[in-house]
Amino acid sequence: MSDATPQTLPLAPFVARRGWRNGHVMTLAAWRRTRQYPELPAAEPRQFRTAPDTTVLAHGYWQPDRTSRPTLLALHGLEGSVDSHYMRGLAHEAWQRGWNAVLLNQRNCGGTEHLTPSLYHSGLTDDPFDVMAQLHAEGLPHFGVVGYSLGGNLALRIAGEIATVPQRASSPVRAVAAVSPTMDLDVCVRAIERPSNVLYQWHFMRNLRARMRRKAALWPGEYDVTPLGRLRTIRAFDDAYTAPRAGFGTAANYYHQASAMRLIDRVTVPTLIVGAEDDPFEPPEQFRRPEVTGNPHVRVMLSPHGGHCGFVARDGYYAERTALTFLAAFMPS
Repeated sequence: MSDATPQTLPLAPFVARRGWRNGHVMTLAAWRRTRQYPELPAAEPRQFRTAPDTTVLAHGYWQPDRTSRPTLLALHGLEGSVDSHYMRGLAHEAWQRGWNAVLLNQRNCGGTEHLTPSLYHSGLTDDPFDVMAQLHAEGLPHFGVVGYSLGGNLALRIAGEIATVPQRASSPVRAVAAVSPTMDLDVCVRAIERPSNVLYQWHFMRNLRARMRRKAALWPGEYDVTPLGRLRTIRAFDDAYTAPRAGFGTAANYYHQASAMRLIDRVTVPTLIVGAEDDPFEPPEQFRRPEVTGNPHVRVMLSPHGGHCGFVARDGYYAERTALTFLAAFMPS
């Protein structure tokens, strides 16, 4: 562990790849770009029981002496999975540094709809905490958490709950990083509802509707798919399915209760937020709020460019590299 603090740790600024200095270009190009990891070993799938009726699937990349190494827990965004490009990129970055990496599918993601009758949401921290607790009991000493987008909100909530929820205080998490986090859910959903973001809204809704139809087929009687045909926005989907199923009632209450913004001022775990001014649907104003900037344990790196979960530099993927550099600085020796 270095003597650096989150604010003093030397971290290079992001310089966007030439020709990609546009938020939409960066977002879409990074998403569609083919990436290969020849050095990364085959993943070891493992299921974790996190509730009486719920199992989640993770992919592990293990060092030979796993119990003497730090472990990365990676959390994907809305409708992502362990196969999302940044998830495998994080695994590669961690593996190259001598870390273990655990990529966690959120409930129903990555083809796991049959493993639980419930749905995932942006405040569901029980699963990652339970997975880390089980691995910690098996001898893995220290964890760093990285989340992207919706998973970034989850990562920040993990940091906040360690400070505010007594049963979380003994968590083995030593540092957290969030890339393009939806830390104020209502603000981010409003942003994706802009006409300029219709492509993103359409993409997410196509996947959400398809997932709910698969879910209903696997769990007869659990879900009524009749409303799906008229749902056109993420907010409407959350009002119809996510919020009532998770006990929030309405989308508005869900967005308020699940947003990491409600906890960020109480975070004491070293925490990094990586964001971009040109993110199409993550307004940068959320990262400038006093709850964020006034906490010395939280470092914000806000770049002019980067898009949403993009951050492709001339020499590789900046956010993945920077997140692991930050986590490594706060791991016990």
